[in-house]
Order: sequence, then C-alpha cells, then structure tokens
Amino acid sequence: MGKRAIITGITGQDGSYLAELLLDSGYEVTGIVRRLSASNYWRIEHLLDRITLRPADLLDQLSLVRVIQDVRPHEFYNLAAMSFVPASWDQPLLTGDYNAQGCTRVLEAIRQVDTGIRVYQASSSEMYGRVREVPQTEQTPFYPRSPYGVSKVFGHYITVNYRESYGMFAASGILFNHESPRRGLEFVTRKVTDGVARIKLGLTDQLGLGNLDARRDWGFAGDYVRAMWMMLQQEKADDYVIATGVSHSVRELVEVAFRHVGLDWQKYVRLDPAFLRPAEVDHLIGDASKARRVLGWEPKVSFERLIAMMVDADLARVAAQPAPAGAVR
Repeated sequence: MGKRAIITGITGQDGSYLAELLLDSGYEVTGIVRRLSASNYWRIEHLLDRITLRPADLLDQLSLVRVIQDVRPHEFYNLAAMSFVPASWDQPLLTGDYNAQGCTRVLEAIRQVDTGIRVYQASSSEMYGRVREVPQTEQTPFYPRSPYGVSKVFGHYITVNYRESYGMFAASGILFNHESPRRGLEFVTRKVTDGVARIKLGLTDQLGLGNLDARRDWGFAGDYVRAMWMMLQQEKADDYVIATGVSHSVRELVEVAFRHVGLDWQKYVRLDPAFLRPAEVDHLIGDASKARRVLGWEPKVSFERLIAMMVDADLARVAAQPAPAGAVR
C-alpha cells in the first residue's frame, strides 16, 4: 500500500508538478480545492483520473479537519496561498487570512487529528525583502516588503512553533522564484514569454514592463517540488532554502526570451510605471548549500533552458488559439 498525501493548492503551478511527482512515486494523492463558480483545473486536467479532489478551504478549519480525518494522510503539503505579490497590496487582509492564519488552521487541524502527519509549509524568498545579506541563507534575518512577504513570515514562524511546541514533523521550504509553462500569466516570467509569443506571431507589437533592473533567483518549478518531497523524507524536520544560487535581472530575462525567437527586445519593450511595486525588494539570491548537503538536492534545469521551455510552450498555446479579427500571422 502506497503512502497517502494531501496537497492544498493542487490546481496551482507547484501543486500540479508535486502531484505528478507523488503519483509517479506510488502515492495516493488527494487535492484540496475551493468551491468556485468556474473550475480552474487546466494544470491538472491530465491527472484528474488519478487523483481525488476534496472541497475545503484554508479559511474554514472544520473543512480541513474533515478531509484529514477521512484521508488520514502520511504527508500534507500546504501550497495554497494568495501568491501574487502585487495583489497583496490590494487585498492585504485576505492575504493575511490565507497565508498566515490559513497556515495556522492547517497545523491546528493536523494537531487535532494526528500529530504523526508530516507537514510541508511553503515559505518564500519574499520574506527576506530588504535583504540583510547576499546571498540569503536559513539564518538571514527577514525584512519583508509586502503584505505577501509579511504573511509568509507569520506562516513560517508558526510552523516552527508547532514543530517545537508539539513535536510535529513540520518543515518549511524557503523557495526562491521558480517558474514553468504552468506559471500564471500575471507573473513577470510568463508575462514576458507570453508577450514574446504574441509579438512573434504578429498579434501585438509591444510589451509593457516595470523595473527591468530587479533581480531574482529563478529556477524550474519541477526541480523545486522535488525538494519539498525530499524534506519530508528526512529523519528530522527542518527549514531549507531552495534556490539556484544564480540571479538574473528582468532585463536578462527579456533578452533571453526575445533572442530565443530571433527578435531584438529593445524594439518592443516599453517601461510602464503602473507595473512598479510600492516597495521593491532588493537583491534576492539564495544559498541552498544546506539543501545540497542534507537533502542531496540540486537544480537540473538552467535559466536559459527554462525560459526557452516557457517561450516554446506559449508559442504553441497562442498559435493554437483562434486569431482575433484583423490579426496577421
């Protein structure tokens, strides 16, 4: 009999890749989904006949308790969140409810049902914000610069508290930016690769972006969910930075994406102040030495290969869509 796992946020980028990994490892996978007027299953459509979906919500602890009682999982991966940083400024209270108190509800539900369940909490490099040192490690002090970052700091430390206070196996992955063709279109990487595809196919002639000098440590989501799983296979729960250790600017991202389709980015990109953050984070670059040493984890997909993969996927997707009236391809 294989292990059983519950994933919150299974319809998101990380949840879909993690579900694939667990299924391939022989797990029974249950995904927690919120009731919505329209389903958002496009990332997991190919998995629907292999997984079980259960309605529950991070705002409703009783619904979480019921699912945990029914499934009795060996592992619980809390990936659900209000995850788009700019939107956290528009909905700071809801961001806190989901990312901070939602995490607490998960931990408390597990504590009530079975403290032997191993828990993974999705922490974030956005917790570092105005960075105190470069690169950032597990010991670097946090200085979040957005409601999202603040909420993730709460979720991180409440996980530590439940681990230390109740002896629960609760691990946190401090994941730096990780992308894929399944990334939401609101994130800068997909905004760029989708824009490049539309420009290449003649559907538009410009791409508006904010701060081109912002730097991030970008990796492939498929590599990062493998680290999540590895954390829950250890003898002792702990916290780990997961990152490539190499940072790139948004300008480099743009250059690589446009070069992949043979275009000069400077002819198409314009700066749009509307996309600037109220408070920009500084130089985010992670030191994953601990994860490499303890978990034996290392990223496999390079930055250039990742961006090429995303551009190719968006080219195929956009080309398959009906062309708008008047568009020339």
